[in-house]
Amino acid sequence: MTTRLTPAAYIDHIRSESARFRAVLADTDPTAPVPTAPEWTAADLLWHVAAEVQHFWTYVLETRPTAPTEEAYDEPERPKDASYQDLLAHFDELNARFIKTLEQTGPEEPTWSWSQDQSAAFTYRRQAHEILIHRLDAELTADALTPLDPALAADGIDEILDVFYGGKPEWATFAGDGRYVRVDAVDTDTRTWVELGLVSGTRPDGDRLEDEPDLSVLSTENIPADTEPDVVIEGTAADLDAWLWRRRDDEGIRVAGDRDIYDSFRALTNQAIKDDD
Repeated sequence: MTTRLTPAAYIDHIRSESARFRAVLADTDPTAPVPTAPEWTAADLLWHVAAEVQHFWTYVLETRPTAPTEEAYDEPERPKDASYQDLLAHFDELNARFIKTLEQTGPEEPTWSWSQDQSAAFTYRRQAHEILIHRLDAELTADALTPLDPALAADGIDEILDVFYGGKPEWATFAGDGRYVRVDAVDTDTRTWVELGLVSGTRPDGDRLEDEPDLSVLSTENIPADTEPDVVIEGTAADLDAWLWRRRDDEGIRVAGDRDIYDSFRALTNQAIKDDD
């Protein structure tokens, strides 16, 4: 079952999640530590989303670089004497420009991304999930949690497993080994199938990657007929999405099946994620 939302829905979520993110941080001590990123304060989180994420993707959509370079992209420099109100105003300005740019860019238009999807549709989806998770960071910082949208969270399960943990560069080849894990969001009736296996390939610098443990998300048509998963992981979409993003523990998440296979899956999905935004 596909979890993808419409382009308009992704923009709506970027708009609403950005507003919630901003509202939470506006009432938070700027020096408060972010529990999910201990090296950051609330002010750091605010600057990251505005200047390091949404400003960057505005640049990508507006200028259409073949690939961003430090020479071409002028990243904003955080003013040392800026007040918290200044940072909030800066967020408002950059966020409004980012949303307007998205609205003016068709999802099918070719744009750079760090994934194999070289269209604006990637940015629509990725940035909806980026701001959702950083909204959760803000709420954890302020101890003011509110529910995650179930449909967006269900899509988030697929995105983190397929794009982050299961994404492969063009030079890599994945060989599944017939061990299957199914992640079930019980409130949205969505299921994500994952096969464990090994990845090999030669990096552009010549280094060889040989039979490294990895995983791959299976589309419906690629699930072998009459196959039963070795492991089933169940929870609400919001709980599973936050858990996979290391924003909550596994309380309320149910696991049934082969424990060794689950442990292999968890070893692959409990690593720190490189934040490509």
